[in-house]
Amino acid sequence: MTVCISTYSFAQKAEMGRNASWFKIGLEASAPVGAISNYTSFAAGATLSGQYMATRNFGIGLTSGYTQFFGKNGADGFGNIPVGLMLRYYSQPAGFFAGVDAGYSFLTGDNTPTGGVYVKPQLGYHNYSWNFYAFYNQVFVSDANFEDIQNIGIGASYNLGRRKK
Repeated sequence: MTVCISTYSFAQKAEMGRNASWFKIGLEASAPVGAISNYTSFAAGATLSGQYMATRNFGIGLTSGYTQFFGKNGADGFGNIPVGLMLRYYSQPAGFFAGVDAGYSFLTGDNTPTGGVYVKPQLGYHNYSWNFYAFYNQVFVSDANFEDIQNIGIGASYNLGRRKK
């Protein structure tokens, strides 16, 4: 009598498996657009995020950072500190991703309003360690004397401390 037992194992990378989580640290560079481009010439910043994979393709997390807008033509620059929720869709373990950050941005600097609600859609490429993306960011400022802040740019983030729960 012969007995045959078969087992199957499906290994997953921690980054794309359900319940995986990690921190992301990144850098961004952008160009102001719209009315704010009359007063600022360039923006650069850093980001910090924590992400949890709710499903194999969908991540959710918290994000923050700091972006400095550099003034031009004698105008003062100012800072932007976003605090928000991040949502990401990953089509496969490495490749295309789409996402959006949304929340509240605190503005720093002289003669700036306190802040406003922001939305930041992104499209990019990711692998197990890196994310490269293009984005559009808009802060909806409710001050009648200050224009909404809009910028388009590129960014890269590195995944730190990956772990599977």
